[in-house]
Amino acid sequence: MTDNFVLFDEARRPWLDADLLKRKFLQQSSTVHPDKVHEASATEKTAANKSYADLNAAYNCLREPKERLLHLLEVELGEKPKDIQRIPPGTMDLFVEVGQTCRDVDAFIVEKSNVTSPLLKVQMFEKAMDWTDKLNLLQQKINAKREELTMELQQMNSIWESAPAVGSPDRLQTLPLERLEQIYRVFSYIARWTEQIQERVVQLSF
Repeated sequence: MTDNFVLFDEARRPWLDADLLKRKFLQQSSTVHPDKVHEASATEKTAANKSYADLNAAYNCLREPKERLLHLLEVELGEKPKDIQRIPPGTMDLFVEVGQTCRDVDAFIVEKSNVTSPLLKVQMFEKAMDWTDKLNLLQQKINAKREELTMELQQMNSIWESAPAVGSPDRLQTLPLERLEQIYRVFSYIARWTEQIQERVVQLSF
């Protein structure tokens, strides 16, 4: 298993500085970008293309919290976390609110699609704006949850920094991997909720 942290000479940890990571990616990718080796041999081109693809995949993984946490769990545990279908602690209220709001919006969209009267269409437009406002407020709650978890990840960095070295038999006992997995699952829900909300905002605009 490729350790994406190693590719960027980064220590394993839950939170990374996005701007610093981007600068490292741009610096390293500039040396292996396909445009830089167009006069090289076929073997060198193939090697450069693979290096660039690996670096690009590693960057896309580490810059996204959900993907980074999944990768961190994989390299620490040696395997992917089990696919457990349970609501992570502290997210039940949001889970219920997002589900109910999306169902209500879906029902309204169906009702709106059946309206033919110009007067009723105006009323439906106003209601659609109200639902859009509610969805945007809900998205703000989700964004606040994301920020809260991001701060927790920053605080967790110190645990990784003081943990026994990679390969040490005592390393896993000192790392809060169960909590890290919970946060990973919340980020997974956040990504799903954001997609669901944005999809409905677009539908309400028609």
